[in-house]
Amino acid sequence: MENKAHEISIPVGMLSIVSMRGCEDLCAKVDAYLAQWRAARHGELTADADFNGYIRDTYLLKTKCPRFGSGEAKGTILESARGHDIFIVCDVFNYGVTYDMYGMKVPMSPDDHFQDVKRVIAAIGGKARRITVIMPMLYEGRQHKRSTRESLDCALCLQELVNMGVENIITFDAHDARVQNAIPLKGFENVQPTYQFVKALVNHVPDLDLSNLMIISPDEGGMGRCMYYSSVLGVDLGMFYKRRDYSVIVNGRNPIVAHDFLGSDVTGKDLIVVDDMISSGDSVLDIGAKLKAAGARRIFICTTFGLFCNGLEKFDAAYEKGHITKVFTTNLNYRPQELIDRPWYQEVDMSKYIAYLIDTLNTDDSISDLLDPVHRINKLLVEKGLKK
Repeated sequence: MENKAHEISIPVGMLSIVSMRGCEDLCAKVDAYLAQWRAARHGELTADADFNGYIRDTYLLKTKCPRFGSGEAKGTILESARGHDIFIVCDVFNYGVTYDMYGMKVPMSPDDHFQDVKRVIAAIGGKARRITVIMPMLYEGRQHKRSTRESLDCALCLQELVNMGVENIITFDAHDARVQNAIPLKGFENVQPTYQFVKALVNHVPDLDLSNLMIISPDEGGMGRCMYYSSVLGVDLGMFYKRRDYSVIVNGRNPIVAHDFLGSDVTGKDLIVVDDMISSGDSVLDIGAKLKAAGARRIFICTTFGLFCNGLEKFDAAYEKGHITKVFTTNLNYRPQELIDRPWYQEVDMSKYIAYLIDTLNTDDSISDLLDPVHRINKLLVEKGLKK
């Protein structure tokens, strides 16, 4: 039977989005996009039995994870999820969410957030048609390989989720995507926000000139993503080599002894330093100082996750000295208001992209075009007059 109602694929199940604590703002934007698109595109589908619940005012599923005074918790779903195609969105690094324990305010740790995700999955109780977990910054993503007798936390996390019935896991800019080898028979998508960063750069740096631009990788591990930026934009590429002291461990890592630059002359050039995350910020600030001393014009930092674990004061000082011009990070993890208000900070909104992914996956259509944004980037650069 062919008619207008079947010009799109039939949904896997009624779409539902679970917003874990701390993701309310991001999920509200995603929900608004989905409601707007589906109502505008396929209003006639409301009468088709195959598309029952396809068009709704909201796709957010009501859940909660209340805590007892001892810190124990439980997951609860407040409406039916039977047969639904469920997308659980969680920010396991949101320290702005707290709970009461023995009369104290306790910030939620990554472990607390991850446990709540499992509680919600357990509350669903196998009644959903399919469960996808969208975890922008992968839980324990930096503990992805074993270099001595130590735990493989990220692999265990992925295995726990799939053993509970999760079919797909979507993450952004994974520290090392090879960790997906822990779950070879389940879906794992490592999404790169390249297009969104390029769009933010050309929109907020109106005098950007590709002929005077260079991409910088802060270490050898980040060369893959930087090579992608370099080839898509058609600009030069440089890299810093991190020399570490492997004889000692400080705060869980080997301290960096020095940064050595490998690349062509940066004098008078605008530089884009691309990385997956800012933790303490020491590394990227040291790189900014070295590049500025080498004669760089402006230095833009593009990092998917801005954690700023050691505060913002060092970045304020670097901005005042001219070592950094702008720091671009996504809204995929928690950003305190004091960060958003900083003159050197620029947010990259990822809500529309997530809505596209959810909308496409709900009907089991291919997301290949969404994962490879080369054509969209080239179109954007041509529209902005940066490419012919």
